[in-house]
Amino acid sequence: MPTAETGTRLSMGRDPFGRQGFGAMRLRDGTADGTDRDPVAVVHAALDAGVTMVDTADAYRNEELVGRAIRGRRDEVLLASKFGLVWRDELAGGFDVRADRSYVRQASEASLRRLGVDVIDLYYLHHRSEKVPIEETVEAMAELVNQGKVRALGLSNVTADDLRRAHAVHPIAALQEQWSLVQRDIEQELLPTVADLGVVVVAHSPNGHGLLHQPPSTADEQVASGLRAALGEIASRHDTTSGQVALAWVHHRQQAHGVPVIPIPGTTSVRHLRSNVAAADLGLSDDDLRRLDTLRAAS
Repeated sequence: MPTAETGTRLSMGRDPFGRQGFGAMRLRDGTADGTDRDPVAVVHAALDAGVTMVDTADAYRNEELVGRAIRGRRDEVLLASKFGLVWRDELAGGFDVRADRSYVRQASEASLRRLGVDVIDLYYLHHRSEKVPIEETVEAMAELVNQGKVRALGLSNVTADDLRRAHAVHPIAALQEQWSLVQRDIEQELLPTVADLGVVVVAHSPNGHGLLHQPPSTADEQVASGLRAALGEIASRHDTTSGQVALAWVHHRQQAHGVPVIPIPGTTSVRHLRSNVAAADLGLSDDDLRRLDTLRAAS
């Protein structure tokens, strides 16, 4: 059976994913407020801290910025991008999915041009299609690998059945899904399939889209009070922040579930970037982990 290792052609040494990646979804030009929030400085701070994986997507509308940020440092980066989401500008937040063979070629060429690179290290289908069989999409993506335009394939927002069917066509190196203390759906169905196929989990939004970084508020009904309290108490004991504890919990998922897990927190701040990287070294006790594991987000 093919594995993620045999399907991955990432020429960055033994552990190309690193321990933690950088999610670039919120990076934008024109948001700089001094060096701390200069988007290029944020990416450089990530690379300086040993982060190797930089994750973007054509739907984020910032591939040119990411390409500019890594220029001159391309050999330090595992560059990941995604395709498949097509925004409907007339409807806020609305999108269509394109995953047909011709669009795979069109989207990949456009991303390569915007990123200013000859090859994308990890190329994802951003969202499953209800119209195009995933086998057809992955066959087209595999052609990009054969042409040297892409090194490895990934999937995002798919089912366990999608993942198995795709992997039968071409090895899938990584599955990107949301995983945090406030979003644990991945544990219900996908993880057994991930473990069986030897796929790396890339955990986006490991702090619940920033919710777990925010201070407690009487108006905050999105995070259960018990979880807030536990995070605060554990953070105090470790002399760290609640957000770092929440991120460290995601890092510990590899130990808990026996699958490789790479969190990709995103930020627009150098200071916050360094805080995220530091969380990778935060060792939570078995008691800490058991306590957090029993808690859930407020419904």
